[in-house]
Amino acid sequence: MSRYLLRRVAQGVFVLWAAFTLTFVILYLLPSDPVEIMLSAGGDQVALDPAVVEALRAEHHMDQPVYLQYLHTLGDAVRGDFGSSVPTGEEVTSLIAEALPQTLQLAALAFVMSVLAGGALALLATYTQARAVRQFLLSLPPVGVSVPTFWIGLILLQVFSFGTGWFPATGNKGFGSLVLPALTLAVPTAAVFAQLLAKTLTATWRQPYIDTAAAKGVPRWQIQLRHALRNAAIPVLTIVGITVGNLLAGAVVVETVFSRHGIGRLTEQAVAAQDIPMLLGLVVLAAAIFVVVNLVVDVIYPVLDPRIARVRAVTIGGETS
Repeated sequence: MSRYLLRRVAQGVFVLWAAFTLTFVILYLLPSDPVEIMLSAGGDQVALDPAVVEALRAEHHMDQPVYLQYLHTLGDAVRGDFGSSVPTGEEVTSLIAEALPQTLQLAALAFVMSVLAGGALALLATYTQARAVRQFLLSLPPVGVSVPTFWIGLILLQVFSFGTGWFPATGNKGFGSLVLPALTLAVPTAAVFAQLLAKTLTATWRQPYIDTAAAKGVPRWQIQLRHALRNAAIPVLTIVGITVGNLLAGAVVVETVFSRHGIGRLTEQAVAAQDIPMLLGLVVLAAAIFVVVNLVVDVIYPVLDPRIARVRAVTIGGETS
C-alpha cells in the first residue's frame, strides 16, 4: 500500500508540473508579447514606456532565452513565488492567500450541503417502496443538473435576500453571507451525487448478499445503511475530485453574482485584466487542490473496502507493503 501511495504522490507531482508547463506555454510562448498584454489590460492600445516594458521583461526573465525563462519561472514557482500582480503590484501569493480562505469556506459548506442533500435524496428514493414517490424523487436530480448556476443564484437572491431579507445579498461578513452562495453551488453538485448514488444503490439492492440479509429478517433500513450504502458509496467517492473541480469553476460565477472576494472573483479579475502572473498562480493552485483531493480519495478507498488495497498492492508490486 505504501508503494501505491508513493506512486500516486509521484503522479500528483507530475500533474502539477504538467499544469504549470502547459499554462506557461499558453501564456508566455504564444505568438504575442506577454509584457505588452500585461501592460495593456483589457486590450487597450496605449503608449508604453520603454523603461517600464524593459523592467517588466527583466522581472519575468523575458529578456533571456525561452528555456531560461521557463527554468527561472519554474524555480520561482517551486518556492511559491509567482511574481507580482500587474494591475496592483502586490505579490501573487499574498493575494491568493488572502482570497483562498473565503473560497475554501464557501466550497466546504457547499460540499457538505451537497453530500447531505444528495445522499438523503438518493437514500429516500431507493428506500421507499411507493412507486410514485420513488419516480418523483428520482426525477429531481436531472432538473438540478440542468439548471444554470447563475440562474439558481439570482432566484435565491430574489427570494431570500430581496424578498424575505433573511440573508445578505452580497459581501463576505458572517455565516449568513455564505448560505446563499453555498446553496447555489450545492444544488447541481447534490444532483450529481444523488443521481449516481441512487443508481448504485438500486444495483446494490439486487445483489445476493442483500437477499440473504433480508431472508434473515434484517430490517430494510438496516440493510440500506449497513449493507447497501457502504458498497454503493465507492463509485460516488470516485467523482469527488471532479466535484471539487466543479465547485472551483462554479465559484467564479457565484462569487461574481454575490460580490464575494475569493479565488473565483480573483480569477475573473485576472482574466479581465490579462494578469498573466496571477493566472499562472491560480492554475497551479487549482491543480494542487485536484491532486490533494484525489490523493485523499485514494487513501479513503481501502477504508470503505479493504479488498481494494489488496488488489492494488498485487497490481503494483505483486506483494503487500
